[in-house]
Amino acid sequence: MNWFIAFLGSSIGKKLMMALTGLFFCFFLCIHLIGNLTLYGGKDLFLSYVEHLHALGPLIHIAEFGLLTFAAIHVSSGLILAWQNLQARPTGYKVNKWAGGRTIGSATMPYTGVIILIFVIIHLLNFHFIDHSRQTVLQAMNHTFSALAYVVFYTSAVIVVAIHVSHGFWSLFQTLGANHAKYMPAIKGVGIILSVLFAAGFGFIPVYVGFIM
Repeated sequence: MNWFIAFLGSSIGKKLMMALTGLFFCFFLCIHLIGNLTLYGGKDLFLSYVEHLHALGPLIHIAEFGLLTFAAIHVSSGLILAWQNLQARPTGYKVNKWAGGRTIGSATMPYTGVIILIFVIIHLLNFHFIDHSRQTVLQAMNHTFSALAYVVFYTSAVIVVAIHVSHGFWSLFQTLGANHAKYMPAIKGVGIILSVLFAAGFGFIPVYVGFIM
C-alpha cells in the first residue's frame, strides 16, 4: 500500500490521475452535450430529459459525488504539477513558452483549468443548487440567459473549455502510453473535433435560450 501511495504522490502518478479523470470528463461532456441538445427539440422534450435524470434518484447523487471527487483529483493534481514545473523552471533567462511547437492549449492549461473550475461552480449555483420546487431548470436558464452579460460569460467559458480539451485530450492518451506515430495524429484530430463540437454545441445554447427560444 505504501508503494501505491508513493506512486500517486509522484509526478507520474499525478499525471496518470489527471489522464484518467480527464478521459472521464471528456466522456461526461459528450453525454451532457447530447442531453442539452434536446433543447432544440422543444420545451417538452428537454423537460422530459431532465425528469428522466431526476428519476434516477440515488444514482444521480452517486454520479455527482463521483464528478466532484474526480474534479478535486484533476484540479489538485494539475495545480501541484504546474507549481512543480514552475519551481523547476530556470530563472536565469526567459523561457519561451511557445517553443517546441506548443499551442495555445498546451501553454495555458493551468490557467484554463482554473477558469473552468470557476465556471463550473457558477454553473452549478445557477442551475443545480436551486429550489426545483419553485422553478424548473428551463425557467432558471431563461432567467439567467436573459442577461447579455451571462450569455457572453457562458459562451466565453465554453470556448475556454474547448481550448483546454484541444490539448488535454491527446495529452491524456500520451500519458496513458498511446504516444505512437501511427495513432497520435488521429487522436489529435479527434481532440480538435471534440473541442469544436463542445465550443459550438455548448456555446450556442445560451444564445438560443436567451434570444431565440
